[in-house]
Amino acid sequence: MGSLKNRVALQNTGDYDTYIMIADMQALTDNARDPEKIRHSLLQVALDYLAVGIDPAKSTILVQSQIPALNELTMAYLNLVSVSRLNRNPTVKSEIKQKAFGESVPAGFFIYPVSQAADITAFKADTVPVGEDQEPMLEQTREIVRSFNSIYQQEILVEPEGYFPPKGQGRIPGLDGNAKMSKSLDNAIYLGDSADDVQKKVMSMYTDPEHIHIEDPGHIEGNTVFTYLDIFADDTDHVAELKAQYQHGGLGDVKIKRYLNEVLQAKLQPIRERREQYAANEDAVYDILKQGSEKANQVAAQTLREVRHAIGIDYFG
Repeated sequence: MGSLKNRVALQNTGDYDTYIMIADMQALTDNARDPEKIRHSLLQVALDYLAVGIDPAKSTILVQSQIPALNELTMAYLNLVSVSRLNRNPTVKSEIKQKAFGESVPAGFFIYPVSQAADITAFKADTVPVGEDQEPMLEQTREIVRSFNSIYQQEILVEPEGYFPPKGQGRIPGLDGNAKMSKSLDNAIYLGDSADDVQKKVMSMYTDPEHIHIEDPGHIEGNTVFTYLDIFADDTDHVAELKAQYQHGGLGDVKIKRYLNEVLQAKLQPIRERREQYAANEDAVYDILKQGSEKANQVAAQTLREVRHAIGIDYFG
């Protein structure tokens, strides 16, 4: 909702040269001891992207590990960022706490905002569709861009701006009421989930713990079901009626969960069908990723050449 929905919308305007990256190297920063998980996830993420409407005829879908220039750009940018600045990044701090790394945070994970800056600037992206929680990452990138262009006195890198979803719709809470839906927390609905799986997950969702009996007045603030309805339901008038009735008393959790299930099934069914179609020909999906990575490699390599020249380390032409 924070990223892919807006990427599809921007892609379809025809006004953007769109790059969609599968960040497998970033995923390895906290999964280095389970590389098979990353190999498996590559195809699953690609299927999700294609299923929601990312069109390889309109967008370049690339795999991070297949773009060598990103690694060298990251190294160059690391020299422009202090450890104390990385420590202040609220998104990183939140994720380190969520993953319970303590003092054992992997170095690659700690510096991934710098890697993200390389991912963005390699393609001189000026618009980045993200959820609202990613703004600190974009600000880190802008700081690196300003530092680089100032130190080396060349306007090579581009400052990106975030393209955000409507307020409150870019960060979906987990099914358990946790602040963020996350695969690692196992509190998520996946685009590849079957209709039965979605229904089971919806019916198990966190609502209002004080709403014990149907006649009890209920709270909609912090009620995950209503948060999802605000994001996904098209009939806003009906949602407003349900909220009023729930707050007054006389509306049970099961009824609102059944309505949310109907809403989500309608949204997910066409995505699920497209996903199954692409999954039937995995070789074609890998070919899309290969072609996209080859095209992206040329663009990123050109940016790296400009960066090396600005720094003065292109010794041999």
